Amino acid sequence: MGLYSVPFQIQRAIAPPICPLSTRFSIRLCRGFWAVLGPSLGLLALEFPAYSQALDEPALDNAAYQAGSVAEPAALAAELDGFAVDQMAQVTSVSQLADVSPGDWAYEALAYLSNDEAQGGLDCLEGYPSGLYLGGQAMTRYEFAAGLAACLDAVTGRLEQLDPEAIARIEALQREFAPELATLGDRLDELEAAASELEANQFSTTLRFNTLASFNFSQSFAGGDILAEGITVPGVSPASRRPARQFDLQTGQFGDPVVETVRDDPSTTFSYSTYFVFTGSFQQTDELTMILAMGNGDPPASAFSSAGFTSSFGIPYADSNPVTPLSPNSVGLFELKYAFPLFSEDFRLVVGPRILPFRHFDQNPFTNIVFGSSGLNFYQSTLAGNGLSGAGGFFEWTLSPQWLLRAGYLARNDRSQRIFDEPFISPGGDGPANPSRGFFSGNNNILAELTYSPSFNANIRLLYNRSRLEAPPPFPGVPEGLAVFPFLLTSLRGAVDDGFGGTVDDIIAHNFVLNFDWALSPGFAVFGRYSFSTSEIDPINPLRRGGNVEVQAFQLGFAFPDLGKPGALGTLAATIPFDVTDGEEFLVGGYGDGGTQVDVLASYYFPLNDNVGLVPMFFVSFNPNNFSENPPVYSIILRTQFLF
Repeated sequence: MGLYSVPFQIQRAIAPPICPLSTRFSIRLCRGFWAVLGPSLGLLALEFPAYSQALDEPALDNAAYQAGSVAEPAALAAELDGFAVDQMAQVTSVSQLADVSPGDWAYEALAYLSNDEAQGGLDCLEGYPSGLYLGGQAMTRYEFAAGLAACLDAVTGRLEQLDPEAIARIEALQREFAPELATLGDRLDELEAAASELEANQFSTTLRFNTLASFNFSQSFAGGDILAEGITVPGVSPASRRPARQFDLQTGQFGDPVVETVRDDPSTTFSYSTYFVFTGSFQQTDELTMILAMGNGDPPASAFSSAGFTSSFGIPYADSNPVTPLSPNSVGLFELKYAFPLFSEDFRLVVGPRILPFRHFDQNPFTNIVFGSSGLNFYQSTLAGNGLSGAGGFFEWTLSPQWLLRAGYLARNDRSQRIFDEPFISPGGDGPANPSRGFFSGNNNILAELTYSPSFNANIRLLYNRSRLEAPPPFPGVPEGLAVFPFLLTSLRGAVDDGFGGTVDDIIAHNFVLNFDWALSPGFAVFGRYSFSTSEIDPINPLRRGGNVEVQAFQLGFAFPDLGKPGALGTLAATIPFDVTDGEEFLVGGYGDGGTQVDVLASYYFPLNDNVGLVPMFFVSFNPNNFSENPPVYSIILRTQFLF
């Protein structure tokens, strides 16, 4: 069993895998998530988009897939369904089988069974009336019985013609191999008993259950004092800061952002996260997926982060509480969606009240959260991806074997702004289900992604994400325009106001991502992203001038599939997560002193067996929080990962 055959049942439950590579690594990857979480998992998940539908078909073997025969299995299956056993026709020569050629690996065996005695064969093979043998299809027990009986009759007839010396040799061989035949019989009995036991005790005939669990041992430390924008919020997990500006008593204006100094390193933590993935199917071509999650991750590196930069220093996805803002160790709904074909298998819809866009858009086989570079600044774009779930749907349209189009609308279940619905009264409900925000009036995303796969070894993805970001509501008793809650930009990092401590209206952000991966050999690949985002700032105060915050991000990495062991994956990547090119005057958190943060991450997935793996990670952030005078921040994470 390949390493990824079990884990990627979890990934597939989350999202159809996108398999870009013909390496051993990618084939195991795709034929097995993510989904988890895919799972994820970010689970939960990894991918060659245009060919993913083909790899999802159990009837399509790997050889036929790599040869590009995507439509053939369905046609053969339809052909098979149209005939009964008693409609088979006798074949007297292998040349009568239209779908068998001398180059086939079993050609000589088929010739021996089908050719008549004059041609040196047994003349006991039957084919379909259409002239097909359908050698790649499974046969029924009736077909097996009919074929075996025909060949036994042919062999018996031959035995009656054998001379006594030949019969004596056969009897000698039978006696010689009697122990082996008896052993095979015993093993067959054991297999039948085991299959009966599994069938009697299976979880469900229509529902699959998979689990992804991670144990995380984490430590972060800095080379000295760290400057961070914002005011520390006491008692909040994970550690965070509230953006604020300094008040100038002489001018009566709010000026530069408040900056704190972090002098102490956080303590070492040991945390966990767990995802329970339930996947059901009604018609074999559809999937209903529900994921429940729980955890208690409180990443130590968050203690160094500026406001809006929370969890940006080498923190793996698995080291965070997956159901924030629920308290640690609470079970919450992580994802709920239904995927089904419409019109044809090339066009599929995915709908649901809680869909995780990062498991469908901006994916990359080497930056997934289960096996690849899983730091929060690495597994997806830092600008166009926010990790938040949404209610709505999208379609996946396989235009050709090389082109795949995804597009849809999601009203975000924006957990980060729940406190603003009813300040200091109750946390309020998730956006689409909350009448004060609803499906269209709250935060939402319009996404479109086009993937081009020129070969099995390369993918290029172009993503556009239009985000509507709802402004925090006015605070009771506070004059309109005063930013009690400065705007946290969830579509990009940082926090904004009107430049003088005042509030701004809803923000429309346009985000673009170019994402690629290319396997240069079975053991080496490159991957990367370029992202650009522009956000329109519209102050509530008519005396304040608006403008745009423009930010770009870069990522480049190298992957080493099967490094040291089949199924292992090593990655080395660098990213610039938040490079401000314009509009720094609106940023209350994230700009720093104009420096450029550069993150470097080394990770290694090492499978101990099919279900358990070790994932050590080392991370260093230069110029953290975009302060050029900040010393580096280091993080070391050792994750033990269980996939069942």
